[in-house]
Amino acid sequence: MDLRIFTEPQQGASYDDHVAMAQRAEQLGFDAFFRSDHYLRMGDGDRGPGPTDSWTTLAGLARETSRIRLGTLVCSATFRFPGVLAIQVAQVDAMSGGRVELGLGTGWFEAEHAALGIPFPDKRFGLLEEQLEILTGLWSTPADETYSFTGEHYRLTDNPALPKPAQSPLPVIIGGNGPRRTPRLAARFAAEYNQSFPEKGNIAAQAGRVRAACEEAGRNADEVVQSVALVACVGADEAEFARRAAVIGREPGELREHGLAGTPAEVVDGIGALAEAGITRVYLQCLDMTDLDHLELIAAEVMAKL
Repeated sequence: MDLRIFTEPQQGASYDDHVAMAQRAEQLGFDAFFRSDHYLRMGDGDRGPGPTDSWTTLAGLARETSRIRLGTLVCSATFRFPGVLAIQVAQVDAMSGGRVELGLGTGWFEAEHAALGIPFPDKRFGLLEEQLEILTGLWSTPADETYSFTGEHYRLTDNPALPKPAQSPLPVIIGGNGPRRTPRLAARFAAEYNQSFPEKGNIAAQAGRVRAACEEAGRNADEVVQSVALVACVGADEAEFARRAAVIGREPGELREHGLAGTPAEVVDGIGALAEAGITRVYLQCLDMTDLDHLELIAAEVMAKL
């Protein structure tokens, strides 16, 4: 079971917070450090220090780390033109020595788009599908050829399809919990399919849908990594767990029901249940980016026992 650290910097984190957490996660042996792609805080609370851009941040982390993998969970297809995104991701992959993964989804936070003046169309799945086709097409085009594309949403003419990522292919993660179209999209384009904060009772069925979509597309279902993202809140004892839950503004009972939470033994059991549901990778959403002791506890008492 791969354990990855996943953060929500729009809730309040500086670039220095990113560096400290990513470097500590690397030192502790976590597989990857991922961040969300949001520009607006959700809910009430301290407004500072303000948002950070995901690919600007990951470019910096590419040079501040050496082993840990880096990526987004997930970029919004509404935020960037695919030709530009292809260049950004390829460049950061080169800067990292081939450690980048791109998570991509439709986007959902309408208020965020309004705040930044970004169009938020009612129907966004077509945007996502064309972006995936363009990104993978650009990266797979031979270096001495050009790439063109004509779709409903985008047109590219004689794109030089450069630069190339250091990885070939660069892993693409498709996130979402839709029962039909998203699994089919994952079967076509994804190295990994991520269920984002699903109801635990639905995880196995959704993983099965992805496997079925792969089989229908003639693809080996074992090629697609099955992952979930769940909030993590762990305490060495009940008092420490309750303290961490209070810091992130969540109730202990709700965290236990919907996340990976409680004592280390409870979290180890929860990850075991995910494995039985067909999951092989878990993104631990750590909402307090200043609590590096939390990572230490998870590494020593959870990761070491898997």
